[in-house]
Amino acid sequence: MMPPEAPSSNAGTKPPAVSVCLQTLKDRPDFLRAAQALRQATASMVVQGRERRDGDPAIRVGFTCSKKVGNAVARNRAKRRLREAARAVLPELGRPGWDYVLIGRASTTAARPFEALKSDLRKALSSIHGTRK
Repeated sequence: MMPPEAPSSNAGTKPPAVSVCLQTLKDRPDFLRAAQALRQATASMVVQGRERRDGDPAIRVGFTCSKKVGNAVARNRAKRRLREAARAVLPELGRPGWDYVLIGRASTTAARPFEALKSDLRKALSSIHGTRK
């Protein structure tokens, strides 16, 4: 038995599930370099940012939560929320050639309303880049 063919009428019209302009930080040295750079704390997260100066225009972002946030389920939920906020905000406010690390906070990252979480990220980015309203 053959599986049915996928419809080709919507091919290429849907946006990708993951933002194309964002890359994920995975190596510890990248996180350590970001920790030495600019940082801004908000009610729901801490944002670290640094300009790479390597000629690569990609925006790279990393996510982390310490054990103070809670057990593995709570940490993963907080990181998922940070990931979605980054997908929504960084393509418009992030700068090409920059690395960002979003650090979750205990009991506030997972409980804060999502619009407030995105607003906190916008405020932190404007502070890091020196473009306050």
